[in-house]
Amino acid sequence: MELQTKVHVGKSVWQIAPSDQLLFVGSCFAANIGQHFCDQQFRTVVNPFGVMYNPVSILHTLQQMFSREEDVADPPSSSDALRFPVPDVVVLTLGTNHVYILKETGEVVDNCQKRPQRLFDERELTVEECAASLDEAISLLKRLRPTVRIILTVSPIRYAKYGFHGSQLSKATLLLACHHVVKEHVQDNYPLAYFPAYEIMNDELRDYRFYAADMIHPSDQAVEYIWQCFADTFFSKDTFRFIEEYRPIRQALQHKPFHPDSEEYHQFLMQAQQRLQTFRKKYGLDPD
Repeated sequence: MELQTKVHVGKSVWQIAPSDQLLFVGSCFAANIGQHFCDQQFRTVVNPFGVMYNPVSILHTLQQMFSREEDVADPPSSSDALRFPVPDVVVLTLGTNHVYILKETGEVVDNCQKRPQRLFDERELTVEECAASLDEAISLLKRLRPTVRIILTVSPIRYAKYGFHGSQLSKATLLLACHHVVKEHVQDNYPLAYFPAYEIMNDELRDYRFYAADMIHPSDQAVEYIWQCFADTFFSKDTFRFIEEYRPIRQALQHKPFHPDSEEYHQFLMQAQQRLQTFRKKYGLDPD
């Protein structure tokens, strides 16, 4: 007897390696999954300019990270000129197609900075506009590193303030944009993939026990489950081995002693730190 509608996600033709430099940009779901990578000692950057919900703001983040101040359309040719490491793998998580436009300039703002609502117009991006922003983001990343691997996903968090029908329309726009972009690039054999976080949450985990107290956000258990699905899809055997090797070190570092000032605990902690240094050196996680 099947008691779940299982979302089957096949193994990716390319995998994330332990030493890959990772970048997560997007909604708070990107922050949740990105934090899992940070906690597991992956080299990870997560939303360096704050949470970004729509495709235009995600593009703005990438432009700020990797472009010259005088010319945001032309990233530096040398990685030494960048403030952030050039990623091997980028995960872009889309939350909404709604944007706020500053009336004075006509530009999409990434953060209203608590200014009065009368200064802004709210607008919904079309499928074509969302896809165009994603295409521009992908082009920027490919100029930095032609072999960069990119994962697109749609946040499973619904937006009650739109009304649930409006929220579904917003998600549908993002899903269609992702489908269009992935289909276009896969035809060129480019390593771009879509990961169905939205579908896993809303089809496989469609039970309120997988939601937080607000009945909107995924619970910690749901995020952990989706993280495991992500790992099963994109992790290599070496990456699973990497996580298993780090597990006892992490447990040691998180240990809460009864006597934190004791000599025994200081020795225990020093040994754990030494094991961590050896582990990071083995996998090339520290800069030379």
